Amino acid sequence: MKDDLQKNWGIGCEEDERVEGTAFSVRDLSGDAVTLRAERPALLLSSTSWTDYEGFINAGAALPPLVCVITGRGPQKDHYMKLIDSLRLEHVKICTPWLEAEDYPVLLGSADLGVCLHKSSSGLDLPMKVVDMFGCCLPVCAIHFNCLHELVKHEENGLIFRDSQELAEQLKSLLSGFPSSDGRLGDFRRNLRTSRGQSWDDNWDQNVLPLVAPP
Repeated sequence: MKDDLQKNWGIGCEEDERVEGTAFSVRDLSGDAVTLRAERPALLLSSTSWTDYEGFINAGAALPPLVCVITGRGPQKDHYMKLIDSLRLEHVKICTPWLEAEDYPVLLGSADLGVCLHKSSSGLDLPMKVVDMFGCCLPVCAIHFNCLHELVKHEENGLIFRDSQELAEQLKSLLSGFPSSDGRLGDFRRNLRTSRGQSWDDNWDQNVLPLVAPP
């Protein structure tokens, strides 16, 4: 993936031996300080089970360069990978890694935007992938179904879309001016940070532990 980014976009290569670089950041080896590149691509993340319940957009949009990471395992991954390969995208790099449990939250915290394509078969269950993204303060664009509004607050912590055309428009809007922290994408992230409330452990200790702990 790193080699492809260097070849296609000409970034991530450093001539100065004191500096180590990637497509997204530069590390000063003398002081070990890491800074984000001003010209870095946007990092978009989606998690999928590779089934008929989830699809992927196949129309381009006027966006900054994108690195799209699609995680997960499922029965139709090969089918979707063939569709992705046929798109011949020029400014989008799509990779489909399988991540260890300890690496997944690191990726979530490093991403700029999450995309949820989960459609509830019952219309009653909320996607845990969005819970994971919100736990790492990652704003989300999520496809609509009946109870989704209980988790994704449209124009507060993310956006809800109904088709690929609406998603493309949302991506253009959210990533305009990237990587500036101004605009709606930055507002969504700040809203998530202020609404995190109690940690899972604290909530458990306060509400559940008294019910199960011995007297």
